[in-house]
Amino acid sequence: METKKIVIVEDHQLFRDGLKAMLDSRKDLEVIAEAEDGLQALEVIRENTPDLLLLDLSMPRLGGISVIKESKRLYPEVAVLALTIHESDQYVLEAFNAGANGYCIKDASREELLVAINSVLKGRTYISPGIADNVMEGYIEGRKQMKTRSAWDNITQREREVLKLLAEGYLNKEISGMLHISVKTVEKHRSNLMGKLDLHSAAALTSFAIEKGLVHKDNYPG
Repeated sequence: METKKIVIVEDHQLFRDGLKAMLDSRKDLEVIAEAEDGLQALEVIRENTPDLLLLDLSMPRLGGISVIKESKRLYPEVAVLALTIHESDQYVLEAFNAGANGYCIKDASREELLVAINSVLKGRTYISPGIADNVMEGYIEGRKQMKTRSAWDNITQREREVLKLLAEGYLNKEISGMLHISVKTVEKHRSNLMGKLDLHSAAALTSFAIEKGLVHKDNYPG
């Protein structure tokens, strides 16, 4: 029996340890590495090339959607199962549009999680039954109706990454290093964000990021 290699990306160590203990009890699954934030996740994937990435969507520094896009760009053969508390259609559709193979809610049972893992490892799409059926049907069949675009809909993925890091308290120079872009580009993204969202202070941007779930209020440094 071939053993499938798994990387866990989760910022809460207790939850990460629980997942690892559960998966290590299976002879056909092996946790080969762990990461506690999005940037570390990409490094770990490059170093280990797993069969499956078990990924939380809400993480420090680089969010899960960005990790999915980048990992799929570099290693399309790596299956990605999003494991998250978010049940809204916005998160579900963004995850699948980024390239996720499955979407599982964190309060799922052990049995459901193992079904999800087995499904995506076999090349199938998985979504927790607790999420409305019409969300997944709309995605699969390509019949999702376009909603009226809000200011948030006009924010690019890179701008979301910059917004997340700004809200987490990082300076422009630190953000440029993390995202491998110039400080001038960071400043332009920040200016674009303020213009598109009609927000005119760092505090307003942070509040907006918390409202959109990019940053957990409990983790906000301010």
